[in-house]
Amino acid sequence: MKVVIDTNVLVSAALRDRGPERVILFVAEHPEFEWVVSVEILREYMEVLARPKFALPRDLLRRWARLLETVTTRVEVLEPFEFPRDQKDAKFLACALSSGADFLITGDRDFEQAQRLLKTTMVSVAMFEKNVCRVWARS
Repeated sequence: MKVVIDTNVLVSAALRDRGPERVILFVAEHPEFEWVVSVEILREYMEVLARPKFALPRDLLRRWARLLETVTTRVEVLEPFEFPRDQKDAKFLACALSSGADFLITGDRDFEQAQRLLKTTMVSVAMFEKNVCRVWARS
């Protein structure tokens, strides 16, 4: 299953929020799941994690950079995606569309308007954990 993860989920995980960290580690540790990113998404991940307001220690930033380098799969975005609601979010929708992602995990409600435009299921961290991680663990 292909999964796109919004930056807000990654930041929450890096700041030690248990739910997002569990979900990201679940995706990273299960070869049946593929965390797909575009070059643009990967760049945003690193830029946002390095923001001074988060004050993440260098060793933690390096840990996340290594994880992103080793567990994500880069996809080429074939077509830009117009998303008037919030054009900054368009890169995630374009990645989901180009990769045929099954899920886009996000805490951003702006994506709800895009659900009808894609086959990708937009889901919160809590819903992914409940309906995918826990179910997968039982099977």
